[in-house]
Amino acid sequence: MVIVIDNGHGGNTAGKCSPDGQHREYRWAREFAERLCAALAARGHDARRLVTEEWDVSIRERVRRVNDLCTSEGSGNVLLLSMHNDAKGSDGQWHEARGFSARVSLNASDRSRRLATLIAQAMEEEGVTVRKPLPKQWYWTQNLGICRDTHCPAVLCENLFQNNRDDVLLLHDEEFLRKLVGAYVNAIGEYVKP
Repeated sequence: MVIVIDNGHGGNTAGKCSPDGQHREYRWAREFAERLCAALAARGHDARRLVTEEWDVSIRERVRRVNDLCTSEGSGNVLLLSMHNDAKGSDGQWHEARGFSARVSLNASDRSRRLATLIAQAMEEEGVTVRKPLPKQWYWTQNLGICRDTHCPAVLCENLFQNNRDDVLLLHDEEFLRKLVGAYVNAIGEYVKP
Protein backbone atom coordinates (compact mmCIF):
# COMPACT_ATOMS: atom_id res chain seq x y z
CA MET A 1 0.00 0.00 0.00
CA VAL A 2 1.38 3.41 -1.01
CA ILE A 3 0.25 6.16 1.35
CA VAL A 4 0.45 9.52 -0.40
CA ILE A 5 0.62 12.60 1.80
CA ASP A 6 -0.40 15.76 -0.04
CA ASN A 7 0.94 18.77 1.81
CA GLY A 8 -1.50 21.16 0.21
CA HIS A 9 -0.76 24.76 -0.62
CA GLY A 10 2.55 26.40 -1.52
CA GLY A 11 4.40 29.36 -0.08
CA ASN A 12 3.06 31.59 -2.84
CA THR A 13 -0.62 30.86 -2.06
CA ALA A 14 -2.29 34.05 -0.83
CA GLY A 15 -3.62 34.02 2.73
CA LYS A 16 -3.31 30.61 4.40
CA CYS A 17 -1.75 31.95 7.58
CA SER A 18 -2.64 33.03 11.09
CA PRO A 19 -3.82 36.64 11.55
CA ASP A 20 -0.46 37.57 13.11
CA GLY A 21 1.45 35.88 10.26
CA GLN A 22 3.41 33.62 12.64
CA HIS A 23 1.78 30.40 11.42
CA ARG A 24 1.98 29.58 7.69
CA GLU A 25 -0.11 26.65 6.48
CA TYR A 26 2.24 25.65 3.67
CA ARG A 27 5.25 25.45 6.00
CA TRP A 28 3.35 23.56 8.70
CA ALA A 29 1.86 21.09 6.19
CA ARG A 30 5.26 20.31 4.66
CA GLU A 31 6.92 19.78 8.04
CA PHE A 32 3.98 17.70 9.25
CA ALA A 33 3.96 15.61 6.05
CA GLU A 34 7.65 14.81 6.59
CA ARG A 35 6.98 13.86 10.21
CA LEU A 36 4.00 11.69 9.25
CA CYS A 37 5.86 9.96 6.40
CA ALA A 38 8.73 9.13 8.77
CA ALA A 39 6.35 7.70 11.40
CA LEU A 40 4.54 5.62 8.79
CA ALA A 41 7.84 4.36 7.35
CA ALA A 42 8.93 3.36 10.86
CA ARG A 43 5.83 1.12 10.95
CA GLY A 44 6.77 -0.46 7.61
CA HIS A 45 4.46 1.57 5.36
CA ASP A 46 5.45 3.01 1.97
CA ALA A 47 4.61 6.68 2.64
CA ARG A 48 5.45 9.42 0.15
CA ARG A 49 4.99 13.17 -0.03
CA LEU A 50 3.07 14.21 -3.11
CA VAL A 51 4.55 17.70 -3.37
CA THR A 52 8.21 18.41 -2.69
CA GLU A 53 8.17 21.85 -4.29
CA GLU A 54 7.87 24.92 -2.05
CA TRP A 55 5.48 26.71 -4.40
CA ASP A 56 1.82 25.97 -5.09
CA VAL A 57 1.30 22.94 -7.32
CA SER A 58 -2.12 22.99 -8.99
CA ILE A 59 -4.79 20.50 -7.99
CA ARG A 60 -4.80 19.26 -11.58
CA GLU A 61 -1.09 18.41 -11.36
CA ARG A 62 -1.45 16.85 -7.90
CA VAL A 63 -4.35 14.71 -9.16
CA ARG A 64 -2.24 13.64 -12.15
CA ARG A 65 0.60 12.56 -9.85
CA VAL A 66 -1.73 10.50 -7.66
CA ASN A 67 -3.45 8.90 -10.64
CA ASP A 68 -0.09 8.00 -12.18
CA LEU A 69 0.65 6.10 -8.97
CA CYS A 70 -2.78 4.48 -9.15
CA THR A 71 -1.95 3.31 -12.67
CA SER A 72 1.43 1.86 -11.69
CA GLU A 73 0.49 0.43 -8.27
CA GLY A 74 -3.23 -0.27 -8.75
CA SER A 75 -5.92 2.03 -7.35
CA GLY A 76 -6.64 -0.38 -4.51
CA ASN A 77 -3.00 -0.14 -3.41
CA VAL A 78 -2.88 3.66 -3.02
CA LEU A 79 -4.50 6.02 -0.55
CA LEU A 80 -4.29 9.80 -0.33
CA LEU A 81 -4.37 12.13 2.65
CA SER A 82 -4.35 15.86 1.89
CA MET A 83 -3.07 17.94 4.84
CA HIS A 84 -4.44 21.41 5.55
CA ASN A 85 -5.32 23.86 8.31
CA ASP A 86 -8.86 25.17 8.47
CA ALA A 87 -9.96 28.82 8.73
CA LYS A 88 -13.16 30.53 9.77
CA GLY A 89 -13.78 33.39 7.36
CA SER A 90 -11.13 35.29 5.45
CA ASP A 91 -11.18 38.58 7.33
CA GLY A 92 -7.69 38.25 8.84
CA GLN A 93 -9.12 38.13 12.39
CA TRP A 94 -8.93 35.54 15.17
CA HIS A 95 -12.07 33.39 15.53
CA GLU A 96 -13.56 30.91 17.99
CA ALA A 97 -14.03 27.94 15.61
CA ARG A 98 -11.56 25.18 16.32
CA GLY A 99 -10.83 21.50 15.93
CA PHE A 100 -10.07 18.78 13.41
CA SER A 101 -12.30 17.66 10.54
CA ALA A 102 -12.07 14.92 7.91
CA ARG A 103 -13.54 15.67 4.47
CA VAL A 104 -14.39 13.50 1.49
CA SER A 105 -15.69 14.34 -1.97
CA LEU A 106 -19.35 14.21 -2.94
CA ASN A 107 -18.57 11.12 -5.04
CA ALA A 108 -16.56 9.44 -2.25
CA SER A 109 -16.21 5.68 -2.28
CA ASP A 110 -17.07 3.55 0.74
CA ARG A 111 -13.32 3.14 1.25
CA SER A 112 -12.81 6.92 1.40
CA ARG A 113 -15.64 7.30 3.90
CA ARG A 114 -14.27 4.43 6.00
CA LEU A 115 -10.79 5.97 6.02
CA ALA A 116 -12.19 9.38 7.00
CA THR A 117 -14.19 7.79 9.81
CA LEU A 118 -11.19 5.87 11.14
CA ILE A 119 -9.03 9.02 11.11
CA ALA A 120 -11.62 11.15 12.90
CA GLN A 121 -12.25 8.44 15.49
CA ALA A 122 -8.51 8.06 16.10
CA MET A 123 -8.25 11.83 16.58
CA GLU A 124 -11.02 11.79 19.16
CA GLU A 125 -9.34 8.87 20.96
CA GLU A 126 -6.21 11.05 21.22
CA GLY A 127 -8.24 13.86 22.78
CA VAL A 128 -8.33 16.04 19.66
CA THR A 129 -11.53 18.06 19.22
CA VAL A 130 -13.33 16.63 16.16
CA ARG A 131 -15.89 18.65 14.22
CA LYS A 132 -18.70 16.52 12.74
CA PRO A 133 -21.65 17.57 10.55
CA LEU A 134 -23.94 15.14 12.42
CA PRO A 135 -23.47 13.33 15.74
CA LYS A 136 -22.92 9.92 14.07
CA GLN A 137 -21.19 11.12 10.89
CA TRP A 138 -17.45 11.52 11.31
CA TYR A 139 -16.70 13.29 8.02
CA TRP A 140 -17.92 16.21 5.91
CA THR A 141 -18.67 15.96 2.20
CA GLN A 142 -17.60 18.68 -0.24
CA ASN A 143 -16.78 19.07 -3.90
CA LEU A 144 -13.01 18.69 -3.39
CA GLY A 145 -10.99 18.28 -6.58
CA ILE A 146 -8.08 16.51 -4.91
CA CYS A 147 -10.49 13.86 -3.57
CA ARG A 148 -13.08 13.89 -6.36
CA ASP A 149 -10.71 13.33 -9.27
CA THR A 150 -8.22 10.84 -7.82
CA HIS A 151 -8.73 7.13 -8.44
CA CYS A 152 -8.01 5.93 -4.90
CA PRO A 153 -9.45 6.40 -1.42
CA ALA A 154 -8.87 10.06 -0.56
CA VAL A 155 -9.45 12.21 2.52
CA LEU A 156 -8.75 15.91 3.01
CA CYS A 157 -7.81 16.59 6.63
CA GLU A 158 -8.29 20.01 8.22
CA ASN A 159 -5.82 19.92 11.10
CA LEU A 160 -7.21 22.59 13.43
CA PHE A 161 -7.83 26.27 12.66
CA GLN A 162 -5.08 28.67 11.69
CA ASN A 163 -7.18 31.61 12.90
CA ASN A 164 -7.90 30.28 16.38
CA ARG A 165 -5.23 31.24 18.92
CA ASP A 166 -5.49 28.02 20.94
CA ASP A 167 -5.39 25.81 17.85
CA VAL A 168 -2.31 27.61 16.52
CA LEU A 169 -0.52 27.02 19.82
CA LEU A 170 -1.37 23.32 19.58
CA LEU A 171 -0.13 23.12 15.98
CA HIS A 172 3.33 24.08 17.28
CA ASP A 173 3.29 21.97 20.43
CA GLU A 174 5.51 18.87 20.23
CA GLU A 175 3.34 16.73 22.49
CA PHE A 176 0.23 17.56 20.49
CA LEU A 177 2.01 16.89 17.18
CA ARG A 178 3.00 13.44 18.46
CA LYS A 179 -0.68 12.77 19.27
CA LEU A 180 -1.73 13.96 15.81
CA VAL A 181 0.83 11.73 14.09
CA GLY A 182 -0.11 8.82 16.33
CA ALA A 183 -3.78 9.19 15.43
CA TYR A 184 -3.00 9.07 11.69
CA VAL A 185 -0.66 6.10 12.07
CA ASN A 186 -3.22 4.19 14.13
CA ALA A 187 -6.05 4.93 11.71
CA ILE A 188 -4.01 3.88 8.68
CA GLY A 189 -2.89 0.74 10.49
CA GLU A 190 -6.53 -0.12 11.13
CA TYR A 191 -7.48 0.68 7.53
CA VAL A 192 -4.82 -1.55 5.95
CA LYS A 193 -5.23 -4.39 8.45
CA PRO A 194 -6.14 -7.65 6.67
